[in-house]
Amino acid sequence: MYRAARLRIVDLVTAAPDGAGDVERRGRLPVPATPLWDVHDVVAHLSGIVDDVRAGNMEGVTTDPWTAAQVERARGRSVAEMVAGWNHGAPTIEGFLSSPDGASAYRAVLDIHTHEADLLNALGRTVALPAEFLGWAAPVLLDDFHAAVAAAGLAPVAVDVTAFEVFRSRLGRRTTAEVTSYPWSLDPGPYLDSWFVFGRAEQSLGEGDG
Repeated sequence: MYRAARLRIVDLVTAAPDGAGDVERRGRLPVPATPLWDVHDVVAHLSGIVDDVRAGNMEGVTTDPWTAAQVERARGRSVAEMVAGWNHGAPTIEGFLSSPDGASAYRAVLDIHTHEADLLNALGRTVALPAEFLGWAAPVLLDDFHAAVAAAGLAPVAVDVTAFEVFRSRLGRRTTAEVTSYPWSLDPGPYLDSWFVFGRAEQSLGEGDG
């Protein structure tokens, strides 16, 4: 699933009807889901993860300083250069993800699909993800939510939303109002801190249910 998402992202950001300059102009487009980043920065993050993993640079993994360093390192690199490096290094990571120990790194699969959806949104495309991925991701994220609810001493709760909404909202791509409007079996207020893994979107992304 990681490899398929990588190939789709590469096609998305490098398709250049007007040549390489068009690719670099696209790289400067803002990404509403990650307001501090443009398309270039998202690609820098995705390719930078592979660089860091291969180099053993895992101190502070997933933290803001770790990801910010990936973006900063790539300031002078073109989208095409970053993609070339990503394509070169990614098979090593994909091999690990396919190994018996690869399940421990499942967050990498969530992350790449999160940013694929972010890029689709930024580039004005329909935000749709493969059913195979959503069928795997939603139960993982819901199990994690229910564990967090139990750890917080809250009563069990159910929420009746699609796998796509579970994925996008739990990883911070929905506003508080959007998540509160879901059909919850109990008052959602006490559960919101457990629901949002990476904070809450400040503004709606205007995405349909992909």
